[in-house]
Amino acid sequence: MAKRILSTLVLWSLIFGILWLFRTVGAVMLVTGITVLTLREFYQLQAAAGRAPFAKLGILFGALITAAPWLQARYGLPADRLLPLGVVVFSIRILGEREPAKRADSLASTLFGLVYIALMLQFLVRIAIPQTSDPVSADGRLLLCLWLVVVAKLCDTGALLTGLAAGKHPLAPTISPKKTWEGVAGGIATSAAAGALFAWLARGEIGPCLSPSRAALVAIPVAVVGIVADLVESLLKRQADIKDSGSLVPGIGGIFDLSDSLILAAPVAYFLFGLR
Repeated sequence: MAKRILSTLVLWSLIFGILWLFRTVGAVMLVTGITVLTLREFYQLQAAAGRAPFAKLGILFGALITAAPWLQARYGLPADRLLPLGVVVFSIRILGEREPAKRADSLASTLFGLVYIALMLQFLVRIAIPQTSDPVSADGRLLLCLWLVVVAKLCDTGALLTGLAAGKHPLAPTISPKKTWEGVAGGIATSAAAGALFAWLARGEIGPCLSPSRAALVAIPVAVVGIVADLVESLLKRQADIKDSGSLVPGIGGIFDLSDSLILAAPVAYFLFGLR
């Protein structure tokens, strides 16, 4: 537990430090780095399950896909062509670099990583990038990103503590035996309360987009899909017969174990924020 608390404090300090020093560029760097590390662990899970993904090139495509909105805004590079290009490239590669029995699994696992991780986390970058005639300031955009991270991760904490204290009814016993419906309720309630409090504290910057009452409501579907994403990761680890996605973060596991709830939460929050 001590390692977990220390790792959490270090990670939050790193996030705040990078955002404070580098602002929007720092947010893009952070999210792209998370994509790279998450994809690395995802492809390791797929390889352990016998699917032989194209990990190195997949990670490169993933980084570009996640950062694409910023690259388009900053340099005019098209953001919508990378995923189709990846489909073409990896479809060609499987014909000459994989044995026939593994070609379909290799292509599917590589592209699934790009869609499920890189494309979904791209919405965090979209939240962070200021737009013309934006009702929210550039700093407000960064606070919305932090709001999302706080809501998603505190759902995990609330679910864990509530489940330990009052958990009786299993949520998905064949996928994640320790998760309970009571934990789900506690996690969602924690997210709603944290989301409302964060929005009230940051009301000067994000008020036009997210009032405290609206923040509490938006936090509920964000928390729900975060729990679903956590179950998806548990399913992937179970298929690979691996307990943790990695060991990069002492006391917690891998980066995928940290980023899992953000993967589905990012696009849901983006759409509910009503941002462009």
